[in-house]
Amino acid sequence: MQRYVLMRLAQTMPLLVLITLLVFGLTLLLPGGPLAQFASDPSLSPADLQQLRHDYGLDEPAPLRYAQWLGAMLRGDFGNSYASREPVTTLIEERLPNTLLLQGIALLLTLAIALPLGVAAAVHRHSWVDYLATFVCSVGHAVPTFWSGLLAIMLFAVQFRAWGLPALPATGMVTLGASGGSVPDRIAHLVLPVAILALFNASQYTRYVRTSMLDVLGQDYLRTARAKGLAERALIVRHALRNAALPVVTLLALEIPTLFSGAVVVESIFAWPGMGRLFLDSAVRFDYPVLLGLVTIAAGLVILTALLCDVVYAWLDPRIRLT
Repeated sequence: MQRYVLMRLAQTMPLLVLITLLVFGLTLLLPGGPLAQFASDPSLSPADLQQLRHDYGLDEPAPLRYAQWLGAMLRGDFGNSYASREPVTTLIEERLPNTLLLQGIALLLTLAIALPLGVAAAVHRHSWVDYLATFVCSVGHAVPTFWSGLLAIMLFAVQFRAWGLPALPATGMVTLGASGGSVPDRIAHLVLPVAILALFNASQYTRYVRTSMLDVLGQDYLRTARAKGLAERALIVRHALRNAALPVVTLLALEIPTLFSGAVVVESIFAWPGMGRLFLDSAVRFDYPVLLGLVTIAAGLVILTALLCDVVYAWLDPRIRLT
């Protein structure tokens, strides 16, 4: 196990370098560029634009720019934003807690919904519980978050206020004018985005849990344990659910990077100042240092969580051996 982990970690750095090279190359192919926002400004002369190109380092050869950026990145310096001139690490530090709060609560709510619902649907197969869970999951996964988010804003923020009912806030983290925002105010701002994320993700998780549980419940060792008189509750919780958790572990491993990268659509709809919103704003403004920093960190998290997923697999199922 230890040898396997060390080998995978040794492969991480070349893979990350390759990813950064591909992303850097793609930024060069994008139309426009960081100076596109200044091109239509009549107050800027061609000489001013050329000076801006020099200030941003865009007049240097692309291989040299990449080598300089990669060397600084390996030292933990992702450069400065073209738009705000702030260090990329500072922008990430400002937005990351907001995304962790939103995504973390949404993930916990997702598991709280998906695990019991998926297990109940599998245990009571072909019953009304199973049919209802399948229908709800199909609808929940088919409706995109941008549509359900807008509907939630129209109903709970707009119509509730028009009907004289207590309305939920639709944008931001705190109410404008509030000094720092009280705890109830922050919770109220979390309700809609967390609910939209959790319901969308729970529909996918529930289907995986149900399918995996159905496969495990038909195994011979469970029939043997049931024949020996093991209580049904203990059989499901201790044995079936543990083995059925392997696909869920894979999904959780894929979700961990999103705790950093954020939900672009939901954060944009609800004006949540998180990492997803930062990524979208940087893409619109061709803010290459921020984009490269976000993609590099997200790629590193994907690689590390894939390794963690393999290790957890071996712990959940002793038949799996990592070599």
